[in-house]
Amino acid sequence: MAKKQFKAESKRLLDLMINSIYTNKEIFLREIISNASDAEDKLCYMALTDSSVGMSREDFVIRIDIDKENRLLSVKDNGIGMTKEELESNLGTIARSGSQKFRDEMEKMDDIDIIGKFGVGFYSAFMVSDKVTVKSRRYGAEDAWCWTSSGVDGYTVTPCEMDGAGTEVIMHIKSDTEDENYGKYLEQYTIQSLVKKYSDYIRYPIKLKMQRTRRVQSDDDKTPRYEDYTEDVTLNSMIPIWQRTKNEVRKEDYEDFYAEKFMRSDKPLRVITVIAEGQVMFKALLFIPGEVPYDYFTAEYKKGLQLYSSGVLIMESCEEMLPDHFRFIKGVVDTQDISLNISRETLQHSRQVKLIATNLEKKIKSELQRMMESEPEEYEKFFRLFGIQLKYGILASYGMAADTLKDLLMYYSSTEHKLVSLKDYVSRMSEDQKYIYYAGGEDIAKIDKLPQTEVIKKKGWEMLYLTDNIDEFAIQALREYEGKQFKSVNDDEELLGDEDKEKADKDAQQYKELLDFVKDALGGKIKEARISRQLISQPVCLTAEGGLSFEMEKYLKSFRREQSEEIMAQRILQLNPGHEIVSKLEQAVKEDPDRAKKLCELLYGQACLIAGLPIDDPAAFSQLICSLIV
Repeated sequence: MAKKQFKAESKRLLDLMINSIYTNKEIFLREIISNASDAEDKLCYMALTDSSVGMSREDFVIRIDIDKENRLLSVKDNGIGMTKEELESNLGTIARSGSQKFRDEMEKMDDIDIIGKFGVGFYSAFMVSDKVTVKSRRYGAEDAWCWTSSGVDGYTVTPCEMDGAGTEVIMHIKSDTEDENYGKYLEQYTIQSLVKKYSDYIRYPIKLKMQRTRRVQSDDDKTPRYEDYTEDVTLNSMIPIWQRTKNEVRKEDYEDFYAEKFMRSDKPLRVITVIAEGQVMFKALLFIPGEVPYDYFTAEYKKGLQLYSSGVLIMESCEEMLPDHFRFIKGVVDTQDISLNISRETLQHSRQVKLIATNLEKKIKSELQRMMESEPEEYEKFFRLFGIQLKYGILASYGMAADTLKDLLMYYSSTEHKLVSLKDYVSRMSEDQKYIYYAGGEDIAKIDKLPQTEVIKKKGWEMLYLTDNIDEFAIQALREYEGKQFKSVNDDEELLGDEDKEKADKDAQQYKELLDFVKDALGGKIKEARISRQLISQPVCLTAEGGLSFEMEKYLKSFRREQSEEIMAQRILQLNPGHEIVSKLEQAVKEDPDRAKKLCELLYGQACLIAGLPIDDPAAFSQLICSLIV
């Protein structure tokens, strides 16, 4: 029979199919199996509406055969099959989808679920094959037809023999090259892996005759003897765990799925199931890991959820489904209500994608809040693992994610001596406390000893201790919680009552000569010296002014070392007028200015150490101390 030519536009598209549209060659098997599943769906539906078909769902099967010697890989179904005209129409014209036509005809039937949509997936076979043969017999027809093509050169359609209805796609796998090992698609292990990865949840069994070896009894009962045999193995699990009802799934089933699907050795801290109906329909199964992934803070870590369409894996890691602040979540989403590009490898940006992402974000937040309220110990474990990601989420979004994340935050409490939520903190505030007070530092013990915390402790107010390097950035992005502004303990003006402020104003005038001397003596190391009403036991402390705290300065310098001199918080040296050393300093200013300058340097060094800041010249500081002792 004479070879028929593809239409001109189809020829160009076929060339694109083979060389451009698909970026991953291994998905060809997904596409061929999906087409086989479509064909069986059609006949299965017909069996439901026509008793003469005489088949039940359990009768349908997809078979894969490997002929390694002849480099043939075939996928066969016992679905509805195609007539000669349908073969030419569906395979001779690229992008004409029989599945889509069937979908359009049955669009009012809610239980019909046809995977194929674009009518181009079949041609992905040419990425790994130099010749494709399709044998098909339409259900109810007596004759079968064979469609054969070696690519853009065209195709032939000839009569052939087939037992029963169905379609068989036979691919002659290309010869290996220096760049490509096409022979791997003739290996049992590769086929098993691809089915498990992409088509594990196709609703019909996918069977493969696998070569096995077993030990058999030898004649003399001593010499071991082995023989080869074939075994019909079902490669797919068919029903995804997220499609089962909750009473069908045990906790151990979720844990096994999590371990296998995401290659995890830990047990999930939380399992979240989602069934959404309405504007967009989808099911999701999400996991909060029980441990931080080893590569979580590296560039190699990929956020995102596995995206399925009708049980067929479309994307290994769909980033659009998760916001960055929940990037630790592992899981799957299964939906038909999204737009994919022609190769079904990437999403088209659409309203449906945004709806799914928004729905998932709300669900994750509500589950975390439920955990915080009903299982505080479990939530604290979660927060120690991933709490910093929530803080980064507030910072990265310039506060836009604050409403989503603020109720999930926890900080160490100076009075409760444990992690507490902002909601709990505010509920304990006394009537005379205007602000949510916080103090930053390297660890709890060091923060607790900061001199500027003493006056707040004396008042009996609760403070939040911020130990993560981004905490103060996040707090500044939040600005307030439930109408209560955040205030650093360094902001002494806000701690003073009217009477204290009057005393502070008098102190500024009384000690003006001393304060000017201290500032001049330190030669630009500080912006200003002040008399403080914050200090109780300590003679001095160093505070920051201008929006950049010392902890923020340390954080920025840690990765901007070339700009370290430019990144400096404005330093304010606060002196305690009630401390003996300040009285001696004041006396030295009048009687021995040189000694007074040394005392200023000493007090500044002490203040730096208390604040967790480095001494510029430790050796010189040591000599300074010695010079004041002798």
